[in-house]
Amino acid sequence: MSTDHQRYSTENQAATIQSYAARRGMEIVRTYADEGKSGLRIEGRDALKQLIETVTAGKADFEAILVYDVSRWGRFQDADESAYYEYICRRAGIAVHYCAEQFENDGGPVSTIVKSVKRAMAGEYSRELSSKVFAGQCRLIEKGFRQGGPAGFGLRRLLIDQNGVPKATLTPGEHKSLQTDRVVLVPGPEDEVAIV
Repeated sequence: MSTDHQRYSTENQAATIQSYAARRGMEIVRTYADEGKSGLRIEGRDALKQLIETVTAGKADFEAILVYDVSRWGRFQDADESAYYEYICRRAGIAVHYCAEQFENDGGPVSTIVKSVKRAMAGEYSRELSSKVFAGQCRLIEKGFRQGGPAGFGLRRLLIDQNGVPKATLTPGEHKSLQTDRVVLVPGPEDEVAIV
């Protein structure tokens, strides 16, 4: 998952996977979780890399991999990359199960087509979301709100509420906690302002 605010929190995923395993008489022996990581690239997804390395090295002490859904395997921009990692597992004799999907990942034509479409949709979702987030950030910047980073010399970051009422000056490392709050730049200490 990429943020704590997502509806697919790791706890929800784990509960669905546990239920799937129980219904099928499977025992979960290990969990690989890339919490707080984007599924766009394998870089930075240390748990997925470790899983693939374990499988390719022939050191897997498990027979199946249980994944919440196709998008949780990865939202790779190239849908074939996601298929490639699944193929590596299948070639090593390790089945990949998508626990929250409505299809059985049995290698048949229906599951192959559905997975291909879902992989493409997952990648497209990420591209669209990125564009929407960027447009939203641009709109906020145009309104004079700070979108991150430290304030320059002679400036300070002021936290304001949704009505523009000042709440507090943020110290380095502090962040806003409410989505409705905003941050604006204001003049800092007089001695810094005088130097500027």
